[in-house]
Amino acid sequence: MQEVNREPITFAELLNRPGVIEVSDLRSRFGFCAFHGGNLERVTEQIASEAAARSGSSFYGVLQPAGMRHHIPSKLVSPDESPQLKSFVEHCDVVVALHGYGRRGHFTSLLCGGGNRELASHVAHHVRSALPAYRTIDEIGEIPKALRGLHPDNPCNLTSKGGVQLELPPRVRGLSPLARFWPAHCRESKRFPHVNHLIDGLVQAAASWPV
Repeated sequence: MQEVNREPITFAELLNRPGVIEVSDLRSRFGFCAFHGGNLERVTEQIASEAAARSGSSFYGVLQPAGMRHHIPSKLVSPDESPQLKSFVEHCDVVVALHGYGRRGHFTSLLCGGGNRELASHVAHHVRSALPAYRTIDEIGEIPKALRGLHPDNPCNLTSKGGVQLELPPRVRGLSPLARFWPAHCRESKRFPHVNHLIDGLVQAAASWPV
């Protein structure tokens, strides 16, 4: 796999790179976003956009094309550099930001960080119901510090009532070797079943949250 490029560029510069796609669909005041989508933290924008569409929620995403893997820290993904992100943040009351991560010892751990701890608990409850074989963690002290999503400039914390940073390991995104052993289950949807279960849980979380 191509290595992540940590070249110090701004969010605005990334958005102007050839092939980068920025998407925004404003619906309800519950939002899903995946600004490290496309070829960077793969499948995150697929999960976020489908969960948003099915639940009538808003969606914001940034998709990097094949061959590009620029990682801009979340705290530097600024609405001041993107009119679409600014509109999304101002429109939504709460947001669930989806990210991908890989860390030894956490291959089946889904991490619910972010500043809105009530929403984190709510999302975790529905994700646990949809994916009982995984460990969904919403106790902030159990989440590695670098993955807690508590910085005030993180987009998941910029809406009027804050939000959740949901970190997804490769397995639940269908990117681990395990997915190769499920061809019969994946044939119809072309997607690892756990991805569909996760989306189901997120749809339930959004639909049952009062906005």
